[in-house]
Formats: sequence, structure tokens, C-alpha cells
Amino acid sequence: MWILRLQFAAVKIYRFLHDGSPAIGVANGDRIIRYTGSDAMTLGNAIGDSIALADAKLLAPVTPSKIVAVGRNYAEHAKELGNDAPSEPIIFLKPPSAVLPPNGTIVRPPQSQRVDFEGELVIVIGSTARNVPAASWRSVTLGFTCANDVTARDLQKKDVQFTRGKSFDTFCPLGPCIETDLDPAALSLRTRVNGQTKQDGNTRDMVFNCAVIIEFVTSIMTLHPGDVILTGTPAGVGPLVAGDRVEVEIEGIGVLRNDVL
Repeated sequence: MWILRLQFAAVKIYRFLHDGSPAIGVANGDRIIRYTGSDAMTLGNAIGDSIALADAKLLAPVTPSKIVAVGRNYAEHAKELGNDAPSEPIIFLKPPSAVLPPNGTIVRPPQSQRVDFEGELVIVIGSTARNVPAASWRSVTLGFTCANDVTARDLQKKDVQFTRGKSFDTFCPLGPCIETDLDPAALSLRTRVNGQTKQDGNTRDMVFNCAVIIEFVTSIMTLHPGDVILTGTPAGVGPLVAGDRVEVEIEGIGVLRNDVL
């Protein structure tokens, strides 16, 4: 199976529009080589034609059936919001309708007066996963991408639970690609707003690592290929206003860039 092969080679998979339809490809320098298939789970063989990465209209790299997110997974972020680090993972769901592609526009809803950025490392699931032990987490992982867990902070505080504040359309930018071979143990994670660094963290500071997260989540629910897990955000979250440009950059993956309306 091609998924197993990719676990032993560093490949960046991009999803993009080709003649008006979703296409899939693999990075080769500054170009994307188009492959057969329409998503990362059905990537087949190289077709031969290519497009410059700078010219590609990128789509979200996956279309998940579930978006699982881990809250308060960096102790300093928990502290900045007045919370203690949890003793076990805190998880919540964002709807697939919240997914936004790279370069798409984050739309602040009229119900909220405070919309925050939260840059996060994302685990992309590659095969059906249920009751996966921590030692086997890699066997169900296709790769990694970036996310911005956009949050209506005032609504989150008002509601106590997270659903409304996390679920508006455009509140889950994903991309720009899936990196299939990456060690997530100590990756730099930076979020910039209008070029100014707001978050400067490292995945080594996660309270629960990727192995623990996958074991915990799959003990509760079955994950399917293309599902994603947002692994939490470091300290430094803050508000977005109309006209902002927000960038989430993770070492080894790339930059997820979105404007704000």
C-alpha cells in the first residue's frame, strides 16, 4: 500500500485545483508533480505534468470527517487563560464545515467581539484507527500539517464548553501540505500576525505527546483516513481584526497563511 511506503520517505503532499477539480500532487522543489487520485488517501502514480507551487490554488490537504482538537496541551497556554495543565487530554470537536484552505479568508462572526488565533500542529490519520496503543501510533498516521484553531474567545468563556466558540465557518484553516515523515517531538511552531511573531513555541512543551493523544482519542472514537487531530497551541494567543494576515509556521511543514475579514 502506498501509505506504508510514504512512512519511510519524506514527501510533501499538496491538494489543489486543476481544471476546476481537486487534484493531488507531491512537491518537487518549487513545483508540484500531479498524481492520479483526488486526495492523499488515494494518491496513485505520477502523471507527469506539474504546476509551480507559487501558482497553485491550494485546497485544504484533507477533507476530514472529524476534527478532534486537544485543549490546554501546553502548560503556559493553559496558564495564560487562567487554567491548570490537565491530568489527561481535554478533547473537543470542530465541525468539518469549519475547514478553510490556505490563503482562504477567516470571517469573524458578528456574534463575537474577540476572535483569536491559535497555531497548532496537526496529526493526519492515514488508516482506520480504534484502540491504538501509544507504541503503535505511527502505524495509523499519514503525516502532519498546520492548523489555526480560530476561536471566538468571548463566546468560549460565556458558554464554558467550547462548541460554539470553535465551530464557525472558516475557523479551521488547514495546510499548506501534509508532510509524511516528520519527528514531532521538538518542532518550532510560530504564529505571526502582520509579520509580527505572536507565538513562538515548540512541540517539546506539549503536555501530552502525539502517541498519548492517539491512544486516548482512539479509545473513545474510531478515526478514519483523512481525519485530523489538532494537538494544542502554545502560549501567546491573541485577537484578530479585519485586515490582518495570520501565518502559522511549523518546522518541516511550511506556512499556513490566511487573511482576516
